[in-house]
Amino acid sequence: MLETYILSVYKKLYILLSKRGVYHGVVWMFYMIGLLLSDHSEDGFWLIFRNNIIHMFFLILIVYFNYLYLIPKLLSRKSFLIYAAALLVTAALITPVETLFRYGNLWTSSNVESKIQLIENQFSHFILLFFILCLSTIVKISKEWLYQQTVQKELENKNLQSELSFLKSQINPHFLFNTLNSIYALSLKKSDQAPELVLRLSEMMRYMLYKSNEKEVPLEQEIKYIQNYLELEKTRYGKKALIEFVQEGSPDNYKVAPLLFITFLENSFKHGLSQSISEGYVRCQLLLKKGCIHFHLTNSKTVHKDIGYFQGGIGLKNAQRRLDLLYANRYQLNINETEEQYTVSLDIQLY
Repeated sequence: MLETYILSVYKKLYILLSKRGVYHGVVWMFYMIGLLLSDHSEDGFWLIFRNNIIHMFFLILIVYFNYLYLIPKLLSRKSFLIYAAALLVTAALITPVETLFRYGNLWTSSNVESKIQLIENQFSHFILLFFILCLSTIVKISKEWLYQQTVQKELENKNLQSELSFLKSQINPHFLFNTLNSIYALSLKKSDQAPELVLRLSEMMRYMLYKSNEKEVPLEQEIKYIQNYLELEKTRYGKKALIEFVQEGSPDNYKVAPLLFITFLENSFKHGLSQSISEGYVRCQLLLKKGCIHFHLTNSKTVHKDIGYFQGGIGLKNAQRRLDLLYANRYQLNINETEEQYTVSLDIQLY
């Protein structure tokens, strides 16, 4: 309860301080407090207070003159030398004017030493004003840079989500096309297995419909989807092919992007079993250990050389692109070919 209240207060305070007028006022207030605490003259509090108010007035004047005019008109147009000269001129012009007003404030003071120091310290005051002007420029540039980075990041995130949605829209029709081909083939044979195939397809389509738009799904659901797909293919191929799935490790607490492995499985059947081969195999192994998923897939080669496995059409390219977008620098994908088989090895570090 207390933590919730503190978090609520923190959020409200953050929102309040995010408003430009508020945080500018806070900065000037702390600067004024610093001036008052650092002034050890013997002129009395109200005389010191008025003196610092005059200084604050001219300081605020030149800082916002820099913000609203010099930076947009000169620095933004990359007129660096002219801009630097303008800062020097601004500080040089304001220094004697401010000194004159502060001297007038000290006119009633009997402390002659303060008046003498005010006149003698004009150059130091000029340096102070110029330094604060430069500091305000750095702050302004830093804020603009951070703002641009935030906007750029938001645009990248929006583009990323748009691209991922587009890639998913390409994956789903590709899978559906292959599966409907299987149902069509069994229907031509008047197979009694066709209803079971339709039922499994229905479960898989439900998963695709309700889960594919989520950023992540429990790994257990993705595994169930893979198992349904492999059982569907077992029904299709029967004794013609050896189809195996092995899982090691508990999928609890693991989450992955949906439909992440299906493209590799589709390729294994498309290029390993479906083209002029009497017997073949597809072996899929999923190892889960210490936040890492190891997906290993091997399948026999077709009789005729087929470079399509590596080119992969839309499906394989999309799978690799999704991995780049979702697991950049956290995955390793290797696809190899020998005389007898293709091998896919995919390692993903989730956490």
